[in-house]
Amino acid sequence: MTHAIEQIYAPSTAVRRPPRWRTVIGWLIVAALVIGVAFIAMRVSASAPGRHGGLDPEGRNDAGALALAEILRDQGVDVTVSRSRAEARAAIDEDTTLVMANPYTLSDEGLTALMEPADRVVFLSTGSRLLSLLRIGQDAPGTSPAVAAECPLPEFARVGAIRPDRLFTPADGVSACFGGSTGAAVLVDDRRDGRHVVVEGSKLFSNAYLAEDGNAALALALLGQTDHVVWYVPTFEDSDIEGQSEDTLGSLTPDWLTPVILLLLLAGVAAAIWRGQRFGPLVSETLPVTVRASETMHGRARLTAKAADSAHAAEALRDGSQRRLARRLGLAAHAGADEVADAASDRLRIPRGTLQTLLAGPLPTDDAALIELARRLGELETAVETTNHTTRSDG
Repeated sequence: MTHAIEQIYAPSTAVRRPPRWRTVIGWLIVAALVIGVAFIAMRVSASAPGRHGGLDPEGRNDAGALALAEILRDQGVDVTVSRSRAEARAAIDEDTTLVMANPYTLSDEGLTALMEPADRVVFLSTGSRLLSLLRIGQDAPGTSPAVAAECPLPEFARVGAIRPDRLFTPADGVSACFGGSTGAAVLVDDRRDGRHVVVEGSKLFSNAYLAEDGNAALALALLGQTDHVVWYVPTFEDSDIEGQSEDTLGSLTPDWLTPVILLLLLAGVAAAIWRGQRFGPLVSETLPVTVRASETMHGRARLTAKAADSAHAAEALRDGSQRRLARRLGLAAHAGADEVADAASDRLRIPRGTLQTLLAGPLPTDDAALIELARRLGELETAVETTNHTTRSDG
């Protein structure tokens, strides 16, 4: 009897559950936060990559060329930055130097039309297609240590030694500077009415390396010969490769399908919250060891950086971009580089070979090439995502 009375008056050890309405409000707040974070992440991912890439005159990162643009302005040179080929062509006058990185987003006709009014054109980086179009030379094997100009052109007389990123074999009648018998780093073509200069300066003229050796002096010798510089920045958005868009899944989807899908998702979340209350509060269970995914990711990144394994890092970047592009292009998750390149080529009207080289070409061997690869992959993802938004808006 005494034991029964003690049990009646003993304090209850049961955990009082909060009222249902508080739980529902808490889940709604969590859902709102998740949707807000997802929206911000989508906006950032759609605009951040490729905003200021390699040798961008407004880029402040190591691969940008803001330092070079500011040096030119300090020397009294008027620098006009243009991301539109039409605006760049209109800004060219008699005393103007047209400068750009490798215009891989322009067709041969578009590049020729852009260069036509300019008497002096400087390419700060180049590719095999550009060398063939200009008929200025071709790639030369091997590398070169620090080398001086050793050519009769007067603007290079006071430039010190540089360490070339890449060597070229000049064509007949083309002046070769900063090199030797194996090749030269700078090619100057005076065979036409105007002057065309080609140099691989992705590393020479970047913010990180401009102060080394004679890099800054070479940049001033190339770009400081006129009072006005028009700096064109090639982008996928300004590509002149046009064509009729084919029907896609987004254009064929009826307008009412998206609201219905969102309504079904909200109904599923509400049902999960409603049914989840029947199982009671969660019980934590102690496991033998816990390793966070972020720790594993940072650990592998530190090992790759310590080993200076640019090729391994490039493979990881390509693999991630390939999977994301496959998802955005409506392909299978395990789609290969050729399938992704074909789909992106059809979507963006870009030559298939350019995208195959980007997704499955030779791996970079140094940090500068790795940064350039990451920038171009980011621009490709941004262009594909932009076409997705445009297609949905048109649909």
